[in-house]
Amino acid sequence: MFEGAHTALVTPFRNDRFDEAAFELLIESQVKNNISGIVPVGTTGESPTLTHEEHARVIELAVQSAKGRCKVIAGTGSNSTAEAISLTVDAEKAGADAALLVVPYYNKPTQEGLFQHYRAIAQATKLPLILYSIPGRAGIEVAVPTVARLAEACPNIVAIKEAGGSVDRVSQLRQALPESFEILSGDDALTLPFMSVGAVGVISVASNIIPGEVSELVRTALEGDYARARTLHEQWYPLFRDLFIEANPGPIKAALAWQGSISPEVRLPLSGLTPQNAETLRATLTRLALLAYE
Repeated sequence: MFEGAHTALVTPFRNDRFDEAAFELLIESQVKNNISGIVPVGTTGESPTLTHEEHARVIELAVQSAKGRCKVIAGTGSNSTAEAISLTVDAEKAGADAALLVVPYYNKPTQEGLFQHYRAIAQATKLPLILYSIPGRAGIEVAVPTVARLAEACPNIVAIKEAGGSVDRVSQLRQALPESFEILSGDDALTLPFMSVGAVGVISVASNIIPGEVSELVRTALEGDYARARTLHEQWYPLFRDLFIEANPGPIKAALAWQGSISPEVRLPLSGLTPQNAETLRATLTRLALLAYE
């Protein structure tokens, strides 16, 4: 269902307003470069700083722009179960193909609380749901036994975006879950090692700027051509690394802005790249022929 490369889309702003025209062009570029899916209003989409009205509009426009040519996986997670249910139901009404649900952050529920949280959302929608475990931002992870319990109890919880940074955890998940339950990398730099032990793709930041190349890396790994996939990983690893030189999505927005695709604007409390980090990232993009030499 979710094999392939899916782009965690930025939300472009211009003068602090959602730049719909830039967003539509970004999606068109994704589709033309064979991306499997797009993920509006995730972490990369700055969901914490969007109003509810903006959140709904970003998903609505993503569905309209994709026109069924790729999957639309709406970010609808929250640390409030009621809010996550509301956002997920709205995404279903808007025509999204699936929803991505980040682990509740800040309030640090127990594993039983996580189970009850996700089960309540699953019971409120018919959408396929993707769990999103990212302990570096949320403070907790969905434990492997909890993922297995959810997979058994909730037929529409069908995948997990794994951003815990551990290949061993991917192996644990693969051992504990039915083969039909899919694992997606949540970190570009770990896509290849995760796929080597059972992941089937990635929800990518880098594919905002290199959708075709990330798609090729995932496709070659799925085909079992790990020699070619490793070559691609090594080629693009400097970009994977430097797109996290500061908090996401600041670096990827700067990169897209240097290409002329969007404004680099992020919303506070995020801020623009420091001059030193901007110089480092720009040099990497230039070496990779993603920017014209100056």
